[in-house]
Amino acid sequence: MSGKRIAREKQTIEKMIALYERQCPQASDEPGHYETLFAYAQKRLDRCVFGEEKPACKQCPVHCYQPAKREEMKQIMRWAGPRMLLWHPILTVRHLIDDKRPVPELPEKYQRKKSR
Repeated sequence: MSGKRIAREKQTIEKMIALYERQCPQASDEPGHYETLFAYAQKRLDRCVFGEEKPACKQCPVHCYQPAKREEMKQIMRWAGPRMLLWHPILTVRHLIDDKRPVPELPEKYQRKKSR
């Protein structure tokens, strides 16, 4: 069960992907491509090591997306981000506020052990 912050992140990503798919000329025509990408993003959010304290993905020290999917999400966010202000202004402002949150320390169980 995810909390409010993760649920809002999922909603924001869902809206960004939908906007990109619907309006971007470079969007893939492959059936189910964006549904699969969104399912992947949800799974990554559900497993975020920071939980409700998660920083914005671009600020995060842990890159949990596979490199190709990470690049695709960056492209989607770069294109959809500015347009989100028109289509989903409240989500956009909340996302921008979340983007300014400080990056929390990595939970101890995920920190690399220092060798002596």
